[in-house]
Amino acid sequence: MADRTIENSATDIPAIPEILERVLLFALEEAKEKMTQGGDIVPFTALVVKENLFLETHPGDTADECFADARRTVEGARGANAYAFCYDGYVETDAGTADVVIAEGGIPGESEGMAIGYLYTMKGDLPVFEDAPAYIGEAPNFMADLKEADDYEEEEVEARYLEDEYEKSAVPADDAGPAAADAAPAGPAPAPAENA
Repeated sequence: MADRTIENSATDIPAIPEILERVLLFALEEAKEKMTQGGDIVPFTALVVKENLFLETHPGDTADECFADARRTVEGARGANAYAFCYDGYVETDAGTADVVIAEGGIPGESEGMAIGYLYTMKGDLPVFEDAPAYIGEAPNFMADLKEADDYEEEEVEARYLEDEYEKSAVPADDAGPAAADAAPAGPAPAPAENA
């Protein structure tokens, strides 16, 4: 899905809301795990709804198809607190083109989202990732037109996001990575990230 362009003219890294940082880092870790096991990344979204995290894949023949499907999913996620859209791509750097696994996301009502990612190089058939994620730049926010999660009445929120209890078995045990869950609850929302 390397056909997406995210502009970065910022010289300072903006503050990232904690819930957004958590879901972006979670998505990146899921993608890194899949790639280090030799798997391909099917673009996916991670939606934080209450204390739960929902993963949904967005396969497509083109980057535009994946992007449009992810946008459709997130724009309809009334009651969600944040999202990440994760995919394998590349960035242009001063040293040239670099491979990167990217997570872009946002929170309800904000005009812009943001993207972070892990640069990597291939050693044989497996990627070797940088130690820390890099800020990539502003990105579209698919939640720009949504209200805060608590501003929705329960009947406005999709039923799949309202269940109180989730079992880990909802995600297939043989492949708990992002491509395995098609809108399946993945369990509790990720814990806060350590300060880097």
